[in-house]
Amino acid sequence: MGPGHSPGRGGTARATSGQAYTAFGPHRHRRDTGGDAGPKGEGGPGGLPEVKRRGLRRGYTTGTCAAAATKAAATALATGQAPSQVTLRLPAGVEATLSVHRVCIDDERVTCSVVKDAGDDPDVTHGAEICATVTWAGEPGAVVIRGGPGVGTVTRPGVGIPVGEAAITRVPRRMIAEAAREALGPLCRERGVTVQIWVPGGEEIAKKTTNARLGIVGGISILGTTGIVVPYSTAAWRASVEVAIDVAAANGLEHIVLSTGTQSEEFARRLLTHLPEMAFVEAGIFFGPGLKRAAQRGVRRVTLAGMIGKLSKVAQGKMVTHVAGNQVDTDFLAGLALALGAPENLVEAVRKAASARHAQELVLSHGLAGYFDLLCQKVCEAARAYVGGRLAVECLCFDQDGTLLGRGETP
Repeated sequence: MGPGHSPGRGGTARATSGQAYTAFGPHRHRRDTGGDAGPKGEGGPGGLPEVKRRGLRRGYTTGTCAAAATKAAATALATGQAPSQVTLRLPAGVEATLSVHRVCIDDERVTCSVVKDAGDDPDVTHGAEICATVTWAGEPGAVVIRGGPGVGTVTRPGVGIPVGEAAITRVPRRMIAEAAREALGPLCRERGVTVQIWVPGGEEIAKKTTNARLGIVGGISILGTTGIVVPYSTAAWRASVEVAIDVAAANGLEHIVLSTGTQSEEFARRLLTHLPEMAFVEAGIFFGPGLKRAAQRGVRRVTLAGMIGKLSKVAQGKMVTHVAGNQVDTDFLAGLALALGAPENLVEAVRKAASARHAQELVLSHGLAGYFDLLCQKVCEAARAYVGGRLAVECLCFDQDGTLLGRGETP
């Protein structure tokens, strides 16, 4: 079942009752979850508690799944028998029990797999089979970790993994090594092992992630810092924005584009055709953290691309623009109209607008010249002040159909 690994002569294979799920939906800001865990209580996989106030199930990272598959395979290599479940102590400080989905045992190597359960997080790796092939090899005590088919290879600096290495980040590497050593026990002092992590169909799954933009080719990444994923985690989203900026800066880009969403990014691409793909970062609600990261990494110029609602918040200095955290201020939008000498009836209509888009329609219907340019200029001034003048800032304001409504910039 591994690369060149089938039950074969002298080998045995079995599939446990671990359920396989179907991957769904592109999740551009990749938040790994997973682990086909038995229901040990209410909540998420393996008895993880539900997310407070949301009632959503948590999942496990690809790193946790890889470590669990490694522990199962190393156990079978050492004892000749594979467990149906394995328990890990996660970096988050909790124990997780995951079911082993598939086992293939030969004399010198064993492959085991774990199927990712994403909980209630919309992750494209939900249902992926994370496999580990453990082979006797190397110096006593050594655990060499490699990537196999379906696991990406790093081709650009900036992601925290050396170029040419498998896209398995630091914490999962540690978890995998610890899992192997724990399973091997005293044998680890006598023999070394190689652990190959691979993912059937991983190259196709990766097409729905931002890996290619980050310079990770050939498959998905094996990720995770706590071992657990909170559904719709804003921390993971913010981290993905920062990594994308790190990659752009590490590859010498001095101009990047932060957009509020997929549409805004596409509209900006049509205008800024001279910029490479890695210059475009879908920052979502995280303009502020994105600006700070860009300044820290030596980027010289940032273009902010979005629509009236979120841009109006940034113009007021609200650099994290979650709708739950701050509503559109129609008084501010009315103030822009007033500053341009708009008639009183338009100013009041904008003030009473039901939404930012409604305000936009009012301004456009009255033909108020310069309104969106002024909004963009306010955005640029607020953003530049936010990073202490360390960045030149440009702003692009688009209509929902891609029409450029306004543009502004600072030196």
